[in-house]
Amino acid sequence: MASDKVHQVTDDNFDAEVLQSDIPVLLDFTATWCGPCKRIAPLIDALADKTDGRLKVCKIDIDDNPRSPMKYGIRGVPTLMLFKGGEKVAQHVGALNGAQLDDFVRQVL
Repeated sequence: MASDKVHQVTDDNFDAEVLQSDIPVLLDFTATWCGPCKRIAPLIDALADKTDGRLKVCKIDIDDNPRSPMKYGIRGVPTLMLFKGGEKVAQHVGALNGAQLDDFVRQVL
């Protein structure tokens, strides 16, 4: 079951949800047809639950929202990006296991 702490981002609310966030943001560029995206979804949900208040966890569907992936040069999914203070500070393309995901987000926490 998806966490209610994962924010759904669209092209229209991208700036408000991601760039203007008061806390660091993990953004998951995803697609409904993407197998690796489905495999990491439970890890993303668990991360949202355990970092609530310290990290804002967001997802954006690349098919429904083409402008944002184009702006950030997304060529494959899943692509995870970390934002802090409105700036992209890290990026990872491909699926991660739980320990790798924790290490990735530790950069901004």
